[in-house]
Amino acid sequence: MRSLLNIFKKIRFKKADIPKASPPDKMSFKERYDCFQNLLADNNSILETQADMEEKLSGDYIFDMHYVDSKCDILVEKVQSLIENLNSLSNGEYLGLYDAFERINSGIKDTLIKNIEIPVTDFTIPFEDVTKDMVRSVGGKNANLGEIKNRLNLPVPEGFCISSHAFKRFMDYNELGDKINISSVDTDSLVELTRVSKEVQNLVLNAGVPPDLEKSILDAALELKRKAGHRAGGFYVSVRSSAIHEDAQFTFAGQYKTALNVTPEDVVSAYVEIVASLFTSRAIFYCKSKGFHVEDMVMAVGVVEMIDAKASGVVYSRDPTDEGKRGIIINGVWGLGKYVVDGIVKPHTYVVSRDIPMPILEKNQPVQPFMLICGLEGGAIDVRVPDYIRRMPCLTDEQVTTLARHALVLEKHYGKPQDIEWALDLNDNLLILQARPLRIVAEKQSRPVPRFLPGHKILINKGQIACKGVGAGKVHFVTNDEELKSFPEGAVLVARHTSPRFVTAMNKAGAIIADVGSPIGHMASVAREYGVPTILNTEIAMKTLKAGQEITVDAINGNIYEGRIEQLIEAGKRDNTFKDTAVFEVLRGVLQSIVPLNLIYPEDEKFSPQYCETFHDITRFAHEMAMNEMFKLGEGAHQRKGGAVKLVVKLPLDIRVIDLGGGVENGSDKKITVDNIACIPMKALLKGMMAIEWPGPPPVNVKGLLSVIASTAMQPNSEKSLSESSFAVVSREYMNFSIRLGYHLQTLEAYAGERINDNYIRFLFKGGGASHDRRARRTRLIKEILEKIDFHVERTGDVLDGRVTKYDRTSIEKKLGVMAKLTAFTKQLDMTLFNDAVVDWYVREFIKNHYVE
Repeated sequence: MRSLLNIFKKIRFKKADIPKASPPDKMSFKERYDCFQNLLADNNSILETQADMEEKLSGDYIFDMHYVDSKCDILVEKVQSLIENLNSLSNGEYLGLYDAFERINSGIKDTLIKNIEIPVTDFTIPFEDVTKDMVRSVGGKNANLGEIKNRLNLPVPEGFCISSHAFKRFMDYNELGDKINISSVDTDSLVELTRVSKEVQNLVLNAGVPPDLEKSILDAALELKRKAGHRAGGFYVSVRSSAIHEDAQFTFAGQYKTALNVTPEDVVSAYVEIVASLFTSRAIFYCKSKGFHVEDMVMAVGVVEMIDAKASGVVYSRDPTDEGKRGIIINGVWGLGKYVVDGIVKPHTYVVSRDIPMPILEKNQPVQPFMLICGLEGGAIDVRVPDYIRRMPCLTDEQVTTLARHALVLEKHYGKPQDIEWALDLNDNLLILQARPLRIVAEKQSRPVPRFLPGHKILINKGQIACKGVGAGKVHFVTNDEELKSFPEGAVLVARHTSPRFVTAMNKAGAIIADVGSPIGHMASVAREYGVPTILNTEIAMKTLKAGQEITVDAINGNIYEGRIEQLIEAGKRDNTFKDTAVFEVLRGVLQSIVPLNLIYPEDEKFSPQYCETFHDITRFAHEMAMNEMFKLGEGAHQRKGGAVKLVVKLPLDIRVIDLGGGVENGSDKKITVDNIACIPMKALLKGMMAIEWPGPPPVNVKGLLSVIASTAMQPNSEKSLSESSFAVVSREYMNFSIRLGYHLQTLEAYAGERINDNYIRFLFKGGGASHDRRARRTRLIKEILEKIDFHVERTGDVLDGRVTKYDRTSIEKKLGVMAKLTAFTKQLDMTLFNDAVVDWYVREFIKNHYVE
């Protein structure tokens, strides 16, 4: 079928389709900012979609292939848009991402579209030529019957297969592959399901059978009649489904049609009816809920000599409710077995020991009021059970034991418990009609995790669950890379905020707790991939918990308990049979090309497009590079001052503002005041700057002053640097502020909006005057203060690059207030930093007076 391929028509990249970036001198600040905003929206959509898909892997949700297809479609579209926006923002610097996209998307398509390869065979194949290895040619049910007949030599009726190749011939002849589309049908709507089912079945029932296929079927039916010999009253067959996936991992039990007691002349019309039954509402629901595409729905058919059964039934080689029980269960009724499998009458039941000499352990033989038998002119009819057998067992003890032995032979051959259909003909011959795997209900039943557990102390009961589950272990705080490297097996990772770097400990962690973080962020996504119970945004974990303390993390109800609670750990283990379905495997497969995060450290030389192996890698790389590109806006502001407005404010700074839209309200085109500032991060920064007294010249240390003079004399344009303006590029949520402080330049970039994933602060500082050792002390001082307020800082000489990400808007505003005070506090501090002890004193003073957690 071609319907699924349509999903990918619009996402195929060609080199010629790669958009050309605008030259940097032609892109306005506003255009660059718009690209950045679009990229952030793409980034959030990707992470949200990814998180939604990962959550489905918990096993708590039922979904179908339409869900997987549609989510992949969204991701492909958004990742493509992300790449386009980054290249527009960077003037085409990251074109290598297109190659990475193509490579990853190809892997996703291969997982989603696994077209079944239908072998070219004869249209009809006799049972004596069939084995279990021919599932693709004859379907599961036929393949099993051929195997039982030819390799196990157990009694099977005569018959032949109408092959998968015949099905393809029928579908292609009528162009049904192009006409049938069930991929988008809503399986939750019975009305829609029924409507689509009727439409598709009518297409099949009204289709013509190719002449060559019709001849092959009729010839095979006549040959089968010859083999079976003539019977009084004529020769009849049953026509049964044998879909490709039927009676294999997925039984499809009762999903398709069976035509009983059919004349050889009517086999062709019965064949069309069986093919149409692929598309009954229940069959469509089953296929979609198990994760099959319409392309997977391939129907071979079995034509079997009709057994005019005296009795029929089902054998379970093990108890389906408890694999540990030793009994073989045999159910039977008088007449045809349809009344057993459909549950219409109460069957006779026999339980047989698996141990030699296989005694019958139990018998239950209810009175059977009516039965189904073959009609004299075809079809099946319902009749009363004759009085002389109504109270009699439908099987003798010897026949019961024979069926039990057959069950053990089949179980041993297939290596798993079997569900077997049997019939007893009028001459008392037992025949095997069908065998398929028997699904055993797990002995252990899942138990609900209690909302609260009396008698156990709850340490924390707040936060957001990022990955469900229950874990326990000793608290291990992670505040730096060294603590991450020493992470012990089975510990609970507790951190101030999330980081993708935690991936290195996830195969050891019993659980993860963070005071700050987003459930749809990078780390949360990786935690779900590893299945680590995770609670974020607890706010108080770092203060409340103690290193080495044993705790239990209930990431189902959101509670963190003191001590290790085995009851919760045991209850948190959940089994779900949906995890065995094809759709679950497909989702798991596509997420391998979506979720794993390989690009963790931006400073790593492999942090580049060519090493992107998943959509998550592309997203992380693009977000990081986009922030770098936006950081350059401050440089551009100095080069292109057009549109800049003077900010009138009582600060020792000459500030010029460029509004990208929404950052300034009701101001003139020449000057504005603080009241005109609508930019959230800029307002927070200015509020902090105006709340502290800016220092005048510090007490003169002669050596320090001489150091500054000497250093300044060696720097070109030093006088100009002292008088340059500071530029702020703003929108409502965004600020890029390049601040000139005498000989020093610092740039503060911040985004403060309602989406925690977008929010960040980045701080770049470059020292100016003073000797090397004093500049080094100043950068050490600023670095240590920044780290105290949760910044990750890299220091190279007298250059600092610090950042903090994924805090809520209020937290970002508070941190900007602290940054404002830090700016004033460190102004012209070089001349006082004559030894390391002074640096330590200044760090303590600042934290004590200006920072409150």
